[in-house]
Amino acid sequence: MTNAVYDQQLERIKTGSGFIAALDQSGGSTPKALENYGVSQSDYNDDEGMFDLVHEMRARIMTCDCFDNERVLGAILFEDTMDREVNGKPTANYLWEDKNIVPFLKVDKGLAERMNGVQVMRPIPSLNLLLDKAKNYPVFGTKMRSVIYEPSVDGIELVVQQQFDVAKQILSQGFMPIVEPEVDINSEKKHDCEVILKTAILTNLDSLDDDHQVMLKLTLPDEAGFYQDLIDHPKVVKVVALSGGYSRTDACEKLKQNPGMIASFSRAFTEGLSKQQSDKEFADTINTSIDEIYSASKV
Repeated sequence: MTNAVYDQQLERIKTGSGFIAALDQSGGSTPKALENYGVSQSDYNDDEGMFDLVHEMRARIMTCDCFDNERVLGAILFEDTMDREVNGKPTANYLWEDKNIVPFLKVDKGLAERMNGVQVMRPIPSLNLLLDKAKNYPVFGTKMRSVIYEPSVDGIELVVQQQFDVAKQILSQGFMPIVEPEVDINSEKKHDCEVILKTAILTNLDSLDDDHQVMLKLTLPDEAGFYQDLIDHPKVVKVVALSGGYSRTDACEKLKQNPGMIASFSRAFTEGLSKQQSDKEFADTINTSIDEIYSASKV
């Protein structure tokens, strides 16, 4: 990808309106995503068949007329999706060239065992190879996820430190990292986790080079407007919200209480879609979802 394309994408993310669709379910989460779509595990025999079916679902979403750049700013892809085609083009090229929607790539390899109230990311030994492959496409940035369950200062600081260490590696390769330290919505001390998390993020933002910026993907906070100082931070391009298991309605209501954050929903985005729907029913359902999430992201 050329610097000119990156600059166009950066400007679009900074100034464009809309939300980022998370279409990045990977090996572990794909069966559940397909089940929600009306496809049971008896409908495929192996991983290849499973990924064929989930790509069919994603392509059906992306090629819908209502999946438009007026309301959808970006889309996060799984590596398998990046390697496939939509309408005869590599997926990222289709999104950027045909839809003017900015492609991101999920780069983490899942979560390590839970320790100290958190799950850090597993090591990503092939990260540079994956980023080299992504350079063949108009991929703007990356996404990687950790999870926080308890207000453990040591655990949360470890999560954030790891996220920023990998983010610096990604920045050095010319991509925009989305740092995603998710706070579990079922945590009994969710707000306490968020207080520690915000402090750790602010500390790590100060460690970035002067010319570097990141994006943040955070669980919708318990306290309205809690992440405003991150939204306003000069080292932060955008703060996006994950739905984290909330229904679309609940996630959108919470998002409206946090001006400046935009959505990057996965399950809440595809809620209500079914393989069995006619093309019109499918389009109407996804259009309703896009409209609701877009409206909440504009507040």
